[in-house]
Amino acid sequence: MSKRKPYQREMKNDWWLKSAFYSKYMIREGSSVLITLYSLILAWGVFRLSQGEVAFNAWLSALQHPISIILHLLVLLIALYHTITWFSLAPKAVDLYIKGKPIDAKLIVAGHYIAFIIVSIFCLIIIMI
Repeated sequence: MSKRKPYQREMKNDWWLKSAFYSKYMIREGSSVLITLYSLILAWGVFRLSQGEVAFNAWLSALQHPISIILHLLVLLIALYHTITWFSLAPKAVDLYIKGKPIDAKLIVAGHYIAFIIVSIFCLIIIMI
């Protein structure tokens, strides 16, 4: 008896470019690599801080290179993109009811943005002090 090979549908490398939903999803997931690398850069800064003032100042001066500044701006844009996409998903993850009626999805998203703005302002005030 011969074994038949199961059917495997051919999938091209650009399958995710054919739909806006999948494109946004793949950009968000792919950009997570940059966010991870950036968190490693910050962890390296904490390590350099533990080594003393001279080591930490050397790390800080390395961050002032133009390539580093461009990387910071790119990571900021990616982090904002992640924030926007996750906040838009919040109503699907949070199922809130008041007096038996579901809360409107726009209110949930707006609540997330308001909390984000308040926490951001608080962090900026703490940094400025």
